[in-house]
Amino acid sequence: MNTSLIDRSHIQLLIVDDEEDFREAAAAYFKKLGYSVWTAPDGQHALELIAKRTIDVAIIDLHMPLLTGIGLLKALREQENELQAIMLTGGGTIENAVESMKQGAFDFLTKPAKLNELDLVIQRAYRARQLEKENRQLRHMIRHAAPPGEMIGQSAAMQEVYRLIDKTAVTDKPVLIEGESGTGKELVARAIHKKSAFAHQPMVVINCAALPEPLLESELFGYEKGAFTGAVAAKPGLFEIADGGTLFIDEIGELAGSLQAKLLRVLEDGSMRRIGSVKERKVKVRLIAATNRDLRREIERGTFREDLLYRINVLAIRLPPLRERGDDTRLLIEHFVGPQWRIAPELMDKLCRYPWPGNIRQLQNAIERAKILAEGNEIRCENLPPEVMGSVPHDGVALDRMDKLDLESLNRLHVEQVYRRYQGNKTHTARALGIGRRSLYRLLEKYHIE
Repeated sequence: MNTSLIDRSHIQLLIVDDEEDFREAAAAYFKKLGYSVWTAPDGQHALELIAKRTIDVAIIDLHMPLLTGIGLLKALREQENELQAIMLTGGGTIENAVESMKQGAFDFLTKPAKLNELDLVIQRAYRARQLEKENRQLRHMIRHAAPPGEMIGQSAAMQEVYRLIDKTAVTDKPVLIEGESGTGKELVARAIHKKSAFAHQPMVVINCAALPEPLLESELFGYEKGAFTGAVAAKPGLFEIADGGTLFIDEIGELAGSLQAKLLRVLEDGSMRRIGSVKERKVKVRLIAATNRDLRREIERGTFREDLLYRINVLAIRLPPLRERGDDTRLLIEHFVGPQWRIAPELMDKLCRYPWPGNIRQLQNAIERAKILAEGNEIRCENLPPEVMGSVPHDGVALDRMDKLDLESLNRLHVEQVYRRYQGNKTHTARALGIGRRSLYRLLEKYHIE
């Protein structure tokens, strides 16, 4: 590895040594090289300093009062601290070296060590720390890998979306994607990430509507060992996992007020703290947020911070609902049906006329259901959900005869019919509509459906 490519100003270096002359001389030398340098006269003072700030590499003297170098290493491993330690000793023995390596030291050197050689070891240690971080990010990406997906559509509305994706991808500014549930907001976020300078780094995804507030906080910001019951080990949050890459926060309008304040701070200066920690950590994350809510209306209601909206809404993309995308509905149906299946022209026309209030997600669910229920490889009317085919009566009238109803009334009728069909079961109703439970609650409230 070419260590000259490492920017030393990014490295937080700690020198722990009870010999003041060496400590101060080494600190001055490494500061001149560009490192951010901290010093401590013994292991106990080092622990107090490490508790307050993130250290990348520590040079630790083996023999010190109060807390020895080995004692400090053990304490750091118990805390699951990720810094890399370089051990120094004036009288090194094989036993000392073996014990240091057992406790996780990166290297073991004897004094007097040449500072220019120590500089190279520090850079190798920092690179090892970065590789560990990249491996952690890769493991997270593998565990949370998204299913393959592609954006399909040729309508004018989607051409504008594609144009905005290209425009926003070349910057590192926050992006807000607005659109109804099921319109494909995550696909847009992934397209932006893939075309951006962050593409070689992870894209981490979290849905605010899927988690309760305490769990959402621990997922975003992480926690220290013992921070709460069940925290048997320290865990980095998604901001740390996404460091250097992209964090996609879906349904950001569901974020509680206390978490909005913590998120605002990270966006302002990159500072964050794990739950149960006083240590400030710095992260550099490109944020993409998405919402199906009108955040300006939420500001008027007092449920969303205006200053946070300004932070996340530097660049905005509105994703159109399926009913505004013209012939894209036909393209999507053909894509979900696949080349091995047949669908009658009159059935295709009926599907294209349907407003799809649950958008692409509802359309995909309906086609998958039809393929499961179909006999052979032909999709028929009876294979599709009754609310889509208009066969569920409402006051003795079928949906497909309600040509004179406006779209809002048709949407209300559709939600009410599906809700009635599942006898008030909100989980099944939301799944059939292709929306989340919280979105369903808002629709029930909006349409005054008991």
